[in-house]
This record gives sequence, structure tokens and C-alpha cells, in this order.
Amino acid sequence: MFSAFNLRHYRLSALSLIAAALTLAACNAPPSAPSGSALALAPERASGYRSDLRTQYASRHMAAAANPLAAEAGREMLRQGGSAIDAAIAMQAVLTLVEPQSSGIGGGALIMLWDGKAVRAYDGRETAPAGATEKLFLQADGQPMPFTQAQIGGRSVGTPGVLRALELAHNQHGRLPWAQLFEPAIHLAEQGFPISPRLHALIAADRALPRSPDMAGYFLNADGSPKAIGTQLKNPALAAVLKRIGKEGPAALYKGSVAEEIVAKVQRHANPGSLSMNDLQGYRAKERTPLCTDYKRWQVCGMPPPSSGGIAVAQILGTLQALESRDRRFALPPLKPVPSSTAAGLEPAPEAVHLMAEAERLAYADRALYVADSDFVPVPLAGLVAPNYLAARAALIGEHSMGMAKPGNPAGVQLAYAADRSPMRISTSQVVAVDDQGGAVSMTTTVEAAFGSHLMVQGFLLNNQMTDFSFIPEENGLPVANRVEPGKRPRSSMAPTLIFDRQSGELVATVGSPGGSQIIEYVAKSVVALLDWNMDPQAAISLPNFGSRNGPTEREQGQFSPSLIQALRDKGHEVKQIDMTSGTQAIVRVRDAQGKASWAGGADPRREGEALGD
Repeated sequence: MFSAFNLRHYRLSALSLIAAALTLAACNAPPSAPSGSALALAPERASGYRSDLRTQYASRHMAAAANPLAAEAGREMLRQGGSAIDAAIAMQAVLTLVEPQSSGIGGGALIMLWDGKAVRAYDGRETAPAGATEKLFLQADGQPMPFTQAQIGGRSVGTPGVLRALELAHNQHGRLPWAQLFEPAIHLAEQGFPISPRLHALIAADRALPRSPDMAGYFLNADGSPKAIGTQLKNPALAAVLKRIGKEGPAALYKGSVAEEIVAKVQRHANPGSLSMNDLQGYRAKERTPLCTDYKRWQVCGMPPPSSGGIAVAQILGTLQALESRDRRFALPPLKPVPSSTAAGLEPAPEAVHLMAEAERLAYADRALYVADSDFVPVPLAGLVAPNYLAARAALIGEHSMGMAKPGNPAGVQLAYAADRSPMRISTSQVVAVDDQGGAVSMTTTVEAAFGSHLMVQGFLLNNQMTDFSFIPEENGLPVANRVEPGKRPRSSMAPTLIFDRQSGELVATVGSPGGSQIIEYVAKSVVALLDWNMDPQAAISLPNFGSRNGPTEREQGQFSPSLIQALRDKGHEVKQIDMTSGTQAIVRVRDAQGKASWAGGADPRREGEALGD
């Protein structure tokens, strides 16, 4: 049973939660000692940055998630002898309850798994209903809908995939019984959990929430005000669904009364969608071939399409490596972050920001043109990550910013497409875990925008993943690769990543982040910080976020010095300060002076998560 964390540890009074919106910092533990648990909650904005987190250490196993209750559920499964995927399933079930705005059983997930022998990639991305057409998000005048009009209601709901992907991975690599993995979430749903400052802030900020009767009844008081921080929130409906899923498997969601209610909510909404019982019953998760590429002395493995994340991260790293090979002045290792007076305590060197932003511009340009669901579109995958292609792309990078990059012409292009000019959005959650047998998982999971479609079914929210397709199906007579098509999976930026030592084959790290289209920036920054700058995982995650999505050079609000900003402007960058609320989690293998291996983990100070291990 779920006892290690117990609700006593998490149930602080509303007063103490408010006083700590703040943080109770995790203590730094030596590799031989169990890592302590801590409650650290902050609204999803830059002002909630926790500057006192420390890298956590463990000798046996570790789990990290975007909420401490989820992380504790993952560690509990590991303590019971579970595998990394067992921990991930338990964490996902809890996140459905405590972080409903970001992920849940009504959404999808992409999973990278290391079983000690091989890397596996599981695709639980949602699919477009059979009734969807490429004009789904076009208004009567042929113009694309405003995002909120597209998001709220049944129109945006894709066939959920996360449970089927977790089932597929568990059938192959699970150690604990399936039903046991849902016990922590069921216990919390029945007994209640305190509304965190971050969840409260998102509820209060959501103007559409009061118009969803189910959500309003759950999240709001009778007078329409958001329930206060620290309010005990119970979800008996979700507990009942999770019990059924534990007993019957994912079929409890895809068939029968739960499925019927999902379809009814989607089809009968004022903004209806076409999701049907056939769509739900016909959904299949897929095992894909992982995308593994070399970066210096490491091998970096990520998700292939329909994710663009694995491709983009591989391109960014490959471009940076080609730059270094061409000119040692462009080598990243000497460009280590420098001390700053910001909450992070460090900031990247201006030249490092310049080089990474330029490499990202090139990757995002290719992403917009070439990447979509490879079951529907011939993605030139090998050509996009080929070293000679990336060397040619790197040659476009100089001392001054290129401003906006154009897509390249990789080998293997079969059809001409128009670029996807859809707005880039923010969403999602992340979990990582390593188990006693050396297995590891990185899973990025999402319902898309905050609170998904705003359709609530028996205590969980349905995704709005269809809005990850291009709203415009064609341009100048050319189709957009990421246009809506029945059965197709929308392009994702999710980038769950596993890193290995190329010579020994040993797992080095598991890492990933939420953040919508900014995920690629967050993961690339964290990987470079871990590998090139040899930073511990907490420092790497806490390092201020920056990059470019082939537009302005973005910097995390309040985390950069005026001198760095001016240095970038001197190089021709248009610099934009924005909230960059990543939710990165990372676990890294470390060794002591005697060569004994252990784990070091970190969680993102911009959210409320933590890393826990023994």
C-alpha cells in the first residue's frame, strides 16, 4: 500500500502552504544515504523560481516528477522492486490527479526506455478521429480559428494514447502487478490532497474554466471563486476509474461506460468533435525505432516522428559538434556558465547563447517543413541528422545572428511541402526514473494546453491534442506535412532523452522536459550543461533557459544580466524576455573516487517537483 509518503508529510495546513508558496528545500544527501523528501510548491511562472534546491543522491534507484506526490509514488514502486516503467505508471496516475492541467489518462505520452540491453521507444501519441478532416480548424471564410475557439470543447480531442503506451511497455518490462501501480493515486484521490499554489494559480487564471460545469464544480467554490491554496481536493470519480483500470486494464477507458461518456462529451459539446467508440476501441500504441545519434563521446537517444523533439535535439547537438570541429573558437566546453546575481546563481556565456540559438534556428526551420507523423508523411529522417548535412548547416553560423533560418535540403526528401506556420504553444509534464536493475525511463506526457479541452469525464480531463496539427492544411498549393488527416498523430516537440557512453555502452543520464514547442530548447540546454559543462543535474536544470525557435532569441525573464543581453544585441540578435517555465527532470550516473557508481537527480525549480531516491 501507499505508505512511505503518507498524507501526513504532504498535508500541511492552508496557512503553511501559503507561507511556503515558497519552498521547503530538499536536503542534499550523500550517495550512500536515502534522499529526503521535500515539499516545494510554486506557481507556474518565473517568480516561483526555487533557488535552494540541491542535487539528490541515491545508490539504488531514483524517481523524479513535476509534483512531489508523484515522485513519492514512483519511489514507492521502486522500493517494492518495481522497474522504471512501473514507477512511471504510478507517477502518471498521480499526476492525473495532482497536475490535471498538464497530463493525465485522457492524454498521450512518448516514452524512452532502457531495459539494460536495448533502448525502446513507445508512442502513445493521440490520433485524429476517423471523422476529422484537414479543414477541422478553418472558419467558414477559410481562415484559421482563434486558438481558444479551437481548443475548448470536443473539436480538439484526439484519441487518448497514454494508457495503451504504458500497457505496451509494462507488458514487456513491468515487474509489479498492473493494479498495484494505481494504488497511490487511488489512495490520494479518495483521501484528498492539498491544492498547490501552482495549481491554484492556473485555476484562477483560466477564464474558460467557469464555463465547464464539471471543472467548475471540482475546482471552484459555490460563488465561482477558485478553491484556496491548501484546500483538500478529493476525486472519488477518478478513484473509481483508476480502480477499474487497475482491474480491467486500459480497456476500462477504451470500452464500456467510460468510453461512452467520453464520446458523448465530445460529440454533444457546443463545439463538437467526431471522436467515436470505434476510434477509442481501435487505438493502438506503437513501438518505434529510437533515434540514436553520436555526440562527441556520447550516444544520445530520443523519440522519432511523430515527435520533432528527438530530431531537433540531435540536429542541434550535431550542428554544435560540427561548429567545434570547424573552428575551436566555437567549442562549447570552454564557454562555461559564469556567476550571476539572479536566483539561478549562474548565467550562460553570451557566446554559448549565440551558438546554441543559431543551431536551434536551423533545427526549428527544418522542423516546420519536414517533420510530421511518419506513418503519413515521408520524413527524411536519416538526411536530417546526417553529419555531412549538419556540417553544411553549421557553415551558415557565424559571428552574427542569421535572424531567421531557412530550411535546408537534406537527402531523402520525396515531396514538396509548405512550412507549418502554426503558433508555438506551451504545455505538458515529465517523469524520469532508474531502477535497481539499471533500467531507466524518460516519459513526456501531456493533455496539450492547460486543462486540455476543458472536457472532464469522471474526474479526469480530455486532451486538446488536435490543435498540435497545423490549422492551415496547405499554402501556395503545397500541402503542410503536419495537416489534419484521419488516424494521424499530430507532430510533437516532446523530447524524452536517454544518454549513453559510446565506448562502454553504459547509461549516463535520463532527461526530459515539458514546455510545448520550447521543450527542444530546454532539453538541448540541459544536455549541453550536463555533458559539455559537466554540471550536476540540479545546476544544469536550474541554469537559466534560453534559445530560439527560429524567431527572436529568447531569454528567461529575470535571469539574465544587462551585459549578456547587450552582448547578444551586438551580435545582431533580437532579444526577447519571456516566461520559460520548463519542468525538466534529470537523473545522472555519478562515480566516487573509488569508482563506485550511484545516481544524482534534479528537479526543475520553476515548478513544484522533486527527485527522490534510496
